[in-house]
Amino acid sequence: MAEIKTEFLFELRIPQSQSALVDMGQTPTSRLMYAVADSGTFQGPKLKGVIIPMSGGDWSRVRLDMSIAIDVRLCLATDDGANIYLTYQGILAADSPENFQYMIDFTKKDDPDAAAHRYYYRTTVQFETGAERYAWLNRTVAIGSGRSGDNCAIYEIFAVK
Repeated sequence: MAEIKTEFLFELRIPQSQSALVDMGQTPTSRLMYAVADSGTFQGPKLKGVIIPMSGGDWSRVRLDMSIAIDVRLCLATDDGANIYLTYQGILAADSPENFQYMIDFTKKDDPDAAAHRYYYRTTVQFETGAERYAWLNRTVAIGSGRSGDNCAIYEIFAVK
């Protein structure tokens, strides 16, 4: 069986704003929340740029098992003028109430090592673009490893080779 390898694409930083958070309340399956993405950046060896303001957001389902299911949609603008639609779904999970509170505290200092040991935060990523120079993204399966800190959701996005 072939080993699955990855290639780093970029780091995505999405500032978290409490004023942009809409609490939809407790539904039969979870507490549903929506957060508008009003800014952000991404940077890597092959592409970099910004999140187009107010172009999307995060639909989160806080579940009773100390996990959160996320469904995110964003529009990216590269520094060379291309637009890319980015979607990802994922799971944030902790094994204790203390680690769950740590996981959802976006105001703490970014600490990738602590995040890796205190909670699970993974995503599956898809791209769509009409920009010819980035058409390779339309055919790329990608994954992300996330964390919280510095008032941001922070993701390292990798292409699966």
